[in-house]
Formats: sequence, C-alpha cells, structure tokens
Amino acid sequence: MAERYPMTPAGHAWMKARLKKLKEVDRPANSKAIEIARGHGDLSENADYDAAKEEQAMIEARIREYEAKLALAQVIDPTSLSGETVKFGATVTVEDAESGDESTYTIVGEHEADIKHGRISVTAPVARALIGKAVGDEVEVRTPKGTRHLEIAAVEWRPVEWIEPNVIT
Repeated sequence: MAERYPMTPAGHAWMKARLKKLKEVDRPANSKAIEIARGHGDLSENADYDAAKEEQAMIEARIREYEAKLALAQVIDPTSLSGETVKFGATVTVEDAESGDESTYTIVGEHEADIKHGRISVTAPVARALIGKAVGDEVEVRTPKGTRHLEIAAVEWRPVEWIEPNVIT
C-alpha cells in the first residue's frame, strides 16, 4: 500500500494552489525564458539557457511531487477531532520540566511545518514523542540541542490558520 500524506485542510488548499501556480504561471514563464535564451545563439555556452533548463527541471520535479502527495493526501480536519490524546492536527501546550517555559505546537503535515508559527511536522522528534500521549504525561525528546523533558499541559482541536511556511517552493 502506498504511503499516505496527512495534511490539514489549509495545507491541502495551499498545495493545490501552489500546484496550480506551478502549472499555469511558472511553467509558461519558464518556457518563454527557454525560448528567449535559445534566441541568444550557441546553446553550449549559453548561461541563460542552462539556468532556464535547470529551473524547468525544478518546476517539473515540484509538479510531480505535489501531484503525488495530493493523490495520496489524507486530509484531517483538527476541528472534527476531540479528546486529550495527542494525534495529528492537535494543538499541544507543553511545559519544559527544567526551565518551566511553555510552548504550544500544532502537529501538521511536513510541507506545513513552520516553527516560527508553532507548526511542527508530524515526523519531527517532538511530535513523534507527543503522539499517543495525554494531558499530564511526561515525554523525553532528543533534539539537536540535547534531551528535553516535557509535560503535556493541554491538547486542543482548533483550525489551522494558514501562514505561508518559510520554505523554498
């Protein structure tokens, strides 16, 4: 069975819009850039042509990636979920046992993750440690900055507001 790609409704809408832009705006603009570069003469020493062809390859790769992920998308609306157990779509407030600092994370699909806006990928170490746990549970998370001990203070189910992630697309 093929792998499923969990995503929120906002993330799904973003990916569909991004795919549409790639197909209807970026691809035609790139074709025009290739056509113009061809007009500059010898293709073997034509930097504009090489750059346009490289961009074309990246656009086509992103189109294939987004089409595949959308075909295998498992859209999960956090507002339709409930309970105190952490799973995809949950907005989780945790308290760091050592510092007492609180942090709030929403567990989202990989392409939706943006730590600056409190969205972490379902595959991130913190999310993997939290999934399946409930309010009051303590988890130990190994991160690049060292081991953290977190206690789950709250689990909420609210819509994910779309804020453009800080990714190159």
